[in-house]
Amino acid sequence: MADTRLFLYTTVLITIGVIMSYSLSAYTIIIYNYSEFHFLARELFSAIIGILLMWILSQVDPDKNFIKIGFFLFLVTLGLMVIMPFLPDSLASSSGGAKRWIRLPGFSLAPSEFFKLGFIFFLSWSFSRKFTFGTKHSVKEEFLILLPYLGVFLVVVFLIAVMQNDLGQVVLLAITLGLMLIFAGGSLQLFGILFFGVIGIGTLTIITSSHRILRVKLWWANAQDSILAILPQKVADFIRVDNLPEPYQIHHATNAIYNGGFFGQGLGEGLIKLGFLSEVHTDMVLAGITEELGFVGLLVCLGLFCGIIYRIFKIANRLKNQSYSLFCIGVSLLIGFSLIINSFGVSGITPIKGIAVPFLSYGGSSLIANCIAIGLVLSLSRQARI
Repeated sequence: MADTRLFLYTTVLITIGVIMSYSLSAYTIIIYNYSEFHFLARELFSAIIGILLMWILSQVDPDKNFIKIGFFLFLVTLGLMVIMPFLPDSLASSSGGAKRWIRLPGFSLAPSEFFKLGFIFFLSWSFSRKFTFGTKHSVKEEFLILLPYLGVFLVVVFLIAVMQNDLGQVVLLAITLGLMLIFAGGSLQLFGILFFGVIGIGTLTIITSSHRILRVKLWWANAQDSILAILPQKVADFIRVDNLPEPYQIHHATNAIYNGGFFGQGLGEGLIKLGFLSEVHTDMVLAGITEELGFVGLLVCLGLFCGIIYRIFKIANRLKNQSYSLFCIGVSLLIGFSLIINSFGVSGITPIKGIAVPFLSYGGSSLIANCIAIGLVLSLSRQARI
């Protein structure tokens, strides 16, 4: 039997996301002259499809279908991302000068959201064959084993960070790859090499992109006073940067969190959505939830996330098949770090990355992809004794 609690926690979180997509989209509806239920109807439809897929996949026999589904997700979505830059504008929607969505009748599809799941499958399937936990390899041997994966990852960097102009997703996948490597049996030395390599690639992609440099400047404009306050005055004066752009996104987001207080302003009563931040129901959904539902509402959402991640790790720990176990770990890392990266950006701890909050941020592709991930974990849970 599949893990009922995991299904329940996920469904409750999705329900909260659907409600907030209606409440937080008020200003966007007015600006674009949409119908009152425009975003609610779309998110509710995606939620119903996602929950149905989650339930259907939970009934699947993983020994017969897991590998087929995983390779389908990995290869098809990789192919879509390769051809997407060459599609005409009538078939591919652009954002920030990059094509990220494929237009289909009635909706748009973001292949990168589904590719993340396929990438996790590929790593879990392949790592379980290359690494055995407890078996010792030299760092050189490990690096040679990992070399083909680095080649695949560089292709991913090019397709997502360069062609789609989305560094945040690459950072998320890099973290997931590194930690899955450790769980598969890789050494900390190899992880350290990868870490500094990713830092170098990340730095290069930032300094070669004007909009990413602007994001770093916006973050430093908000964070420098707090950071420099703990340093000696001479050092702080030397490092301080004047005439930086106003970090309006972080400023309004943190104000919304502050205004929410303990119990919030009430559902539908938030102010941040009234033109202070564009499309709060997407990447800034945590700020909108905190303002309207308060610390209590945010705590409920975080509690549900913790419950989901705990159940997935519990399933992973009780699976005998290493590939299945690694896949569950990868899904939990993907969900957990998506939440962390988004919340750190909203609160000003790190630069904003544009990562959606799983199940809460508005967006059909993200929601359905995460539901498929949970559905596959539920399928694997049938083999775990919990």
